[in-house]
Amino acid sequence: MAKSLKAKIENLPEKPGIYFFKDSQNNVIYIGKARSLKDRVKSYFQATSDSKVRNILSETADLEFILTDSEREATFLENNFIRQYQPKFNLKLKDDKSFPYLKLTLHEKFPGIYLTRRVEEDGAKYFGPFSPAHQARKTIHLINKYFGIRGCEEAVPGKRKRPCLEYDLKLCTAPCVRYISETEYRESIANALLFLEGKTEKLLKILKQKMKETATRQEFEQAALWRDFIQTIEQIKEKPKLISVSLEDKDIFGFSRKEVKVALYVFQMRKGKVIESEGIYLQEKPRTSNREILFSQLFKFYKEKKDLPEKILLPFEQLDRDKVLENLSFLRKEKIKILFPQKGKNRKLVELANKNAEILLRKRSKEISPLREAKEILGLKKIPKRIEGFDVSNIGGEESVASLVVFENGLPHKKDYRKYKIRTVEGPNDVASLQEVIQRRYTRVIQEKKALPDLILVDGGKGQLNAAKKSLERLRLGKLSLISLAKKEEIIFTPAHKQGLRLERTSPALKLFQNIRDEAHRFAISFHRLRREKKSFESPLDGIPGLGEKRKARLLAKYKSIEEIKKAPIEELARIIGRKATKELKARLNRNM
Repeated sequence: MAKSLKAKIENLPEKPGIYFFKDSQNNVIYIGKARSLKDRVKSYFQATSDSKVRNILSETADLEFILTDSEREATFLENNFIRQYQPKFNLKLKDDKSFPYLKLTLHEKFPGIYLTRRVEEDGAKYFGPFSPAHQARKTIHLINKYFGIRGCEEAVPGKRKRPCLEYDLKLCTAPCVRYISETEYRESIANALLFLEGKTEKLLKILKQKMKETATRQEFEQAALWRDFIQTIEQIKEKPKLISVSLEDKDIFGFSRKEVKVALYVFQMRKGKVIESEGIYLQEKPRTSNREILFSQLFKFYKEKKDLPEKILLPFEQLDRDKVLENLSFLRKEKIKILFPQKGKNRKLVELANKNAEILLRKRSKEISPLREAKEILGLKKIPKRIEGFDVSNIGGEESVASLVVFENGLPHKKDYRKYKIRTVEGPNDVASLQEVIQRRYTRVIQEKKALPDLILVDGGKGQLNAAKKSLERLRLGKLSLISLAKKEEIIFTPAHKQGLRLERTSPALKLFQNIRDEAHRFAISFHRLRREKKSFESPLDGIPGLGEKRKARLLAKYKSIEEIKKAPIEELARIIGRKATKELKARLNRNM
């Protein structure tokens, strides 16, 4: 087992939650739930003959977890995430079958209580979900028995002349044959609602007393019935927070901070189910307030998201609420509610998000700093606080461009990003193009007397490393720390490690280098795409002296193509754009023939 993975397991909390096993590509391969995360995950790494466990471990490179308030809560969350991620080793819960709910048809004259696996906007009131499923059936039985609420779909009033067997078993008050008035039935419904909504403190005291009395009289069957009723009430009182029968769309933010280190944790609830979560870890300036941090992170989080919720729950009120509302509502094209809950279910959701933010902060603080690890692995004299990364992009040698990205203290510093058009290299020559860009970049840094980076990273293998090294030596900067990172095998090359360094896939330093390399690649590709798009709109008529937009428009109105302009008589062209412009035009077109 990798040291970093072993350390993560040792630092797992002994609390309920769900855990994710991930492969080397960061794909979720297995999701499970636990009463104690630490005990459950550690059990996988004991000697076993279970082939499924061995297969899971053979592909596991990393693990993550989400904290919940109870194992029951974890059960529901596990179900949501398995259906969302469809992990290869989770054989159950992948289909559309979900946990059962109770449906009380309040929109009917004589409501009934039924089991369903789908919550709909149909005027009924829903309760649940229930786990295990038999608890839902038991609850229906108790409601039939103690409140006389019907569980059939018989028409009310119907054609039946006498009640069915359910009435004889005292499981229904038979509204279908008018044995109970609508007023009396509605009173029973009101009491059943109090029971289902968990408003039952007085009822619980009475039931516990009855259970003791019947047990004392050795009426054990009746005592067991009261016991089951009490257990059902207590379970209904413990309503799952991460599932809502209101089918809400809302995001719940948690926040934790220790000095300059900050963690945010977001639960994303869609259609009443938490189907995604995200942790954000960052370092801020000491004087930046919590409200300012939350304010800026809200915009960053939602800037590129298409699926914005109806509500956002925040742990505290941030600065300029009106501005946040205005901007986020504009992104969603509809009004968004921002809430700062102080009590109730929403407050409990925020507190759970806060707990996960706190765990994330603690976990990231304990992790090996990628910069410190990079210093040790590469044998640098100091921690590489400023790293500059380069990448070259072209297709078939056309429109060759390069990018420079800058990371400070392990985070992107986009203000210092730069784009380059390759000037001196023809054709698809990434090595020569990289030499040109390194030369141009650090010539300018020297001229402007700017600070040099602590480390330079180039995308590629030995060829790119040697090209960058030669350019630096020409500028007498050969002592600058330099590495290259090859894409396929993720091997690091340095002047001192010509055979390459292979780090563990979970290495924080490797993940940082990959992040820089991928960001440089993304930035180069986006610039290259922009250049190609711009070129596709260019015309051979562009840039000819004396041929402005109006004269070009006259030519294109007269001739249908460049070929027709080439064949046109000089006198005819001169009448349209003038002799001097015609001479320049013919010279350009003849050069391009």
